[in-house]
Amino acid sequence: MVTKDVERPAGESGKKRSFWRELLVMVAIAFLLALLIKSFVVQAFYIPSESMENTLLTNDRVLVNKLVYRVRDIERGDVVVFAGADSWKEEAAPEGPSNPVTSSLHWAGTLLGVVPGEKDYIKRVIGVPGDTVKCCDAHHRVTVNGAPLSEEGYLHPGDVPSKTPFEIKVPLGRLWVMGDHRSVSYDSRFHQDDPGGGAIPEDEVIGRAFVIVWPFSRATTLPIPETFSQPALRAAGAVGSAAPLLLGFACAVPLARLRHRLPFRRR
Repeated sequence: MVTKDVERPAGESGKKRSFWRELLVMVAIAFLLALLIKSFVVQAFYIPSESMENTLLTNDRVLVNKLVYRVRDIERGDVVVFAGADSWKEEAAPEGPSNPVTSSLHWAGTLLGVVPGEKDYIKRVIGVPGDTVKCCDAHHRVTVNGAPLSEEGYLHPGDVPSKTPFEIKVPLGRLWVMGDHRSVSYDSRFHQDDPGGGAIPEDEVIGRAFVIVWPFSRATTLPIPETFSQPALRAAGAVGSAAPLLLGFACAVPLARLRHRLPFRRR
């Protein structure tokens, strides 16, 4: 019995090669887009500890807006992610995996927010540059510029605002940050001997956590608590933010008057 070879269309193998080539290109483009988005726009972060409970639970995933502070200042009440190893002197940057494959997988996991960043931290901003933050008043409340904060809405149940007393005028370019689970959070209060008195550098802030995306049952936004909208706090912040502009006007007015008084020769 004689069998005939089945002839395949001449272009079939070419189509297969074209498919795999296009797939690789698509994967590369997706990878580059993910890298660009992660670097400049939004990044997912994994919550590895209890320091922000019950606002954020261990194993939650949050999205962090990395552009928001290009259009507005960091505000009191923001939940921010920052580089802890470069903010507090006791924190040392851990060594990454030495194996290239493990290192790549770890990087990809961090990119997707399924692996915790080993040197990034998440806390709530309590004081911005120029604020005087103190604990505690007669009712054991944290005060900012003399105004008491009502923190029951976000503090961990059973926690007091702070068992560690402190008072600081937040230096220019720095932020006073605290975890919502005050009894376990190793935050600005425990770094008062560091440069800045425990306040972290603003330029180490990566972005603002604005939404919980995982697990789905806990998906929600992370708004600024109402206590930070007190008029006393707003007024203090407005003066600090407007200071460069006010200084510019203060210098411009005398210079304008001087210009009108000086004789100029016309050519």
